Amino acid sequence: MNIKDIRRLLNKNVLWTTHCLQRMGERDIKRSDVKNCIVNGEIIEEYPDDLPYPSCLVFGMTLENKALHVVVGFDADALYIITAYYPTEDKFGADLKTRRK
Repeated sequence: MNIKDIRRLLNKNVLWTTHCLQRMGERDIKRSDVKNCIVNGEIIEEYPDDLPYPSCLVFGMTLENKALHVVVGFDADALYIITAYYPTEDKFGADLKTRRK
């Protein structure tokens, strides 16, 4: 998985899942924040065996510089925004990138 390929798809064909849009509304996360996270962020976990498409977890920041996680799936033609959330230290370490065991 390559963040450059994900960014290329972000500028080409993005599909927002209903689940994602619901959660973003509940969490007050804007589409512009998700896009900023992907453009400036990094892949911190990979899920190559996810179905129907491989996916990954991207760590980045909102436009207001708040840590954000975005789960994206992708194929050769589209980027699927699956969910977005603000990470917390109860599930991730102080860096908000390393998942607690």
